Amino acid sequence: MIDARCSCGSLALSLPEPSRLVVACHCLDCQRRTGAPFGVGAFYPVETVTITGTPKPYVRTAASGGKVRSYFCPECGSTVYWQAENLPAMIGVAVGAIANPDFPPPIRSVFEQSKHGWVEMSGAEHFQQGSAPKRSR
Repeated sequence: MIDARCSCGSLALSLPEPSRLVVACHCLDCQRRTGAPFGVGAFYPVETVTITGTPKPYVRTAASGGKVRSYFCPECGSTVYWQAENLPAMIGVAVGAIANPDFPPPIRSVFEQSKHGWVEMSGAEHFQQGSAPKRSR
């Protein structure tokens, strides 16, 4: 099992093995959510994830048009996971919350229309806009 958690440890997820569906997103919302030039999420089927703690949700309209619920720790403010309305069977987990430098790299780089020019994503499929992740385990 793999653990993902917030900075203070009040919100944690137990995950199966590392996901093969890891996506870097350069949309402006992910830039604002992370405070970084892009966000990286590992996607898991909902039924494989165990959540402990009580997250606070924040709902926004994504660049793709659907609603996204980001869940963060009400104590330390770390965003740990999210669920997109257009992918109800999947949970996106912030790779930074997994805190494992050996975690697999992104296989997709999406919303590159707003990617910072100095960011390079090698070994990933590149999309100017979104690409709905395919179900993968």
